[in-house]
Amino acid sequence: MDREERIKQHYLKVRQSIRKRRPKFIRQESWRYKRIKPNWRKPKGIDNKIREKRKGRIKMPDIGYRTPKKVRGFHPCGKKEVLVFNEKELDKIDPKREVVRIGGKVGVLKRIKILEKARDLDIKVLNPAKAEIREEELMELLEMEEEIEEE
Repeated sequence: MDREERIKQHYLKVRQSIRKRRPKFIRQESWRYKRIKPNWRKPKGIDNKIREKRKGRIKMPDIGYRTPKKVRGFHPCGKKEVLVFNEKELDKIDPKREVVRIGGKVGVLKRIKILEKARDLDIKVLNPAKAEIREEELMELLEMEEEIEEE
């Protein structure tokens, strides 16, 4: 392992420990009222105890909770995550440094094509499930059609 790789692995561990210590940032009074969702909103009142960061109150997001810049946006495996929507975008990917996530709006047939090309190029795909299930179903249908034709 070269020096850069060791540094990256170190920062990935640091990021993991920061994430463990980071509190859940929830909106004030969201536990009290159903109509208030727990999604964080910054308190802006002049006498607000959370805004003043008083002891014993819920925590506010702060720059100290941020992950190291060198590993921001990296997948836990240590590679950069790239969002892909078609086969042509796979040509730009470096399998040693990047992994692929197929876009959520991509249909199943295009997913299958992307998966096949990714296998050929030896690129790791993070979310292949839908396409793999569909591929199995298509193979079963083809086999059933062949059996019907034989009879």
